[in-house]
Formats: sequence, structure tokens, C-alpha cells
Amino acid sequence: MSLVVVGSVAYDGVETPHGKVDRMLGGACTYISLAASYFTQVKIVGIVGDDFAQEDSDLLASREIDLAGLERVPGKTFFWAGVYSQDMNDRTTLTTDLNVFANFDPKLPEHYRNQPYAFLGNIQPALQHSVRRQMNGVRLLGGDTMNFWINDFRAELLETIRHWDFLLINDSEARLLSGVNHLGQAAEKIMAMGPKSLIIKRGEYGAMLFHSQGYFAVPGYLLEQVFDPTGAGDCFAGGFMGYLAGEGVDPGKGPIDAKILGRAVVYGSVMGSFCCERFGVERFRTLTRKEIDRRFEEFRTFTSF
Repeated sequence: MSLVVVGSVAYDGVETPHGKVDRMLGGACTYISLAASYFTQVKIVGIVGDDFAQEDSDLLASREIDLAGLERVPGKTFFWAGVYSQDMNDRTTLTTDLNVFANFDPKLPEHYRNQPYAFLGNIQPALQHSVRRQMNGVRLLGGDTMNFWINDFRAELLETIRHWDFLLINDSEARLLSGVNHLGQAAEKIMAMGPKSLIIKRGEYGAMLFHSQGYFAVPGYLLEQVFDPTGAGDCFAGGFMGYLAGEGVDPGKGPIDAKILGRAVVYGSVMGSFCCERFGVERFRTLTRKEIDRRFEEFRTFTSF
């Protein structure tokens, strides 16, 4: 049983107070898949150009990620570049070249279609919905979205998330989607739209989980230095969904145990924190499950009272 991850595979150019990298492996699908691969088998669905480097394919394959759904076409891979503020809470986009990603139409290989778990990265809601229609055995389905889709594709988005088990967004997106500022009230309104659970990411301040049994909050991990926050939210998603898939949860048999959901949020926070320790995906070249579990125990210690 595997987790199917759909989204962008890209190259990024990033500048932070700690340095600058002109071109590095990125994209939501990449970060989600790498983070999730420490907990479960992963199959990705994405598109890249003929400039996609063999060494980057090798990195994904080294985590035993199934690349059968990674379409390769003539042209250039999606490229994004941005610069972060001094405190790295804000970033300015310098370049967005969709390239081959502009024509992304996710088509799942046959052996992906009966998998029980799927995470739909931040792409057009109609494409997310098309993936759901292609899967005939999915048990746990969730995804991400952003303000552009909320503002300009609201009807499509609402129809799409109506079928999801959980939605993962940041606090500003939660307020935008719900139309209210109080996060508790926002969560109530969003879950009434369909998702059974809602995870609200709050950057350095942690994350909040809302579900039928109540809510759970976890602080952010205090790193000595944040080199690059690019992909941290996607790594959170990968840790969260990867853990649930690894535990074999099945919402069809009743509500997911609140303790399992809480642990999934903590593992999401753990994976997001590791992402920030190096530029791009570099930390995943050396990261081990032992390090992940050790940081999970740190979370357990500093949140216990």
C-alpha cells in the first residue's frame, strides 16, 4: 500500500540571509514525497522537462519513490525564484516560469489507481478533482491549496475539497476561505464545506489541527538557524500524510483516533523543521529515521506538562 503524491516537480532559485542558490531541486511534489518516504512507500505524479537532471531522479529513487508517474516531455522544467526577508517570514517572488508545468494534466499509471492514500499538492482544483476520479480504492485523501485558487477558482475548489478527508492550509488562507478571522470559527466553517479534518500551518508558530473530536496545537521547533524555509510546509504535509499512511489508518472504519492524528501533526512539524536546516532538499540527502524519531521525542518532552 502506497501514498500517491501529485504536484509540481521544479527547480528553484532562492536567496536568504544565509546565502543564495541559483538552481536547486524543488517543487511541492518533491518535498512532500521526500518527507513522506521516511514513513511509507510513495508514488509521485508530476511533469518535468528534458533538462531534469539524472542526479535529481537518482535522489528520489534513492528513497525508493516510484517515478512511473513522473512524465518527461520536451522543454524546460518549472522554475521559480524568490528572495526572503531578513526574518524569513516574507518572500518576494522574482521569477515564475511554468514551462512544461503549464500543460500538466495528471494521468495516473494503472498501478497507482488502486492505492489507498493520496495527497494532492497545490495545483488547480479541477486537476486535483480529476486525480480523485482516477483512483478507485482511495481511503484517505487530502490536499493543499492557496489564495489564488480560493479567490479565482472558488466554485471549483469548493466542489473539490467537499470530497477530501483533510485540508492543509496556512492561517491567512484559512481566514480567506472561511471569511472570518478567528481560527476556531474559520475551522468550523471550512469543515462544514466537506473536509473531516483541517490542519492550519502557522509557520514558526507551529500548527493547529481541527477535527470532529476537538483540536490539537503544536509549537514550532526552535532551530538555531533557519537556512531556507522553502518547502517546509510541503514537508509538513509529507510527514503528516506519510505517518498516517504508514499507520494504515482507514477513515471508512470510523473516525481516526485523535492520538494518531496528533502524532501525525508532530511528525509533520518535525519534517518541516529538518527541511529548513539546509537549502532546498539538501537535508534529505543525509537525514535518517533515527534523527526524525529523536526530534519527535524532543517535541514530546518540551510540550509535556
